Amino acid sequence: NPVMNKAILLIAAVVATILLPITHASADGAKIVTISAPWARATSTKAKSSAAFMTVKNDTGQTDRLIAAKSTIAKKTEIHLTTIENGVMKMGRVEGIDVPAGGMAMLKPGGHHVMFMGLKQQLKEGSHFPLTLVFANAGEVQIDVQVLKPGSKGNAHKHQPHKH
Repeated sequence: NPVMNKAILLIAAVVATILLPITHASADGAKIVTISAPWARATSTKAKSSAAFMTVKNDTGQTDRLIAAKSTIAKKTEIHLTTIENGVMKMGRVEGIDVPAGGMAMLKPGGHHVMFMGLKQQLKEGSHFPLTLVFANAGEVQIDVQVLKPGSKGNAHKHQPHKH
């Protein structure tokens, strides 16, 4: 049936057109961001905020920028920076964190971090939760954040990197 054959060809062409950019972007080696050792500290039952820390490595030939973070564990999830001004520690939201081409950005206590405000649940030691990082070039990267004991300084050697 010639009409049926034309319809099948049209559908195949539309599907190929839609899938082509997705396949191209996924196979493009220029969009590789690696997240290593994502962690957060356990909280008390009354805590209303917490933070996540990690290392972000950019294996591409162009600078990328972490521009947002999304999570279901808190009412608000933002990118923050801790600074010391006149001997006073201050923490506030930043628009993003640059990750240089072939370089890395460290999100660590006392520096950049992902801040969770209005926690919906207690973060218990040994548990984990999902976090989505949003990059200007690499797009959304979903990771799993491990919850460590209160006062922890990190867990850099116990996680396998997440490549995206």
